[in-house]
Amino acid sequence: MGLLRTILIIILCYYGFKILARLFAPLLVRFVAKKAEQKFGEQFGGFQNPNQQRQQQKQKAGETVIDKMPNKSGSSNQKVGEYIDYEEID
Repeated sequence: MGLLRTILIIILCYYGFKILARLFAPLLVRFVAKKAEQKFGEQFGGFQNPNQQRQQQKQKAGETVIDKMPNKSGSSNQKVGEYIDYEEID
């Protein structure tokens, strides 16, 4: 009877651990990812270009910023080609 009880306890602990792992694993992963993000930000956050820092400070929320305007010197050629009218032959 003791062996059966021991096996039953082991099986219940196993399935209980599986259920708890499914509940708490996403929280644990989220916590670890947040900590890794904080460490990464601490290590590499100070190495931004000073120009980028100034631009980030000037930008407002929802504002569209154009960094480079396209060149207007290149004009398109109006004469693309010759139009050929085809007729279907029966």
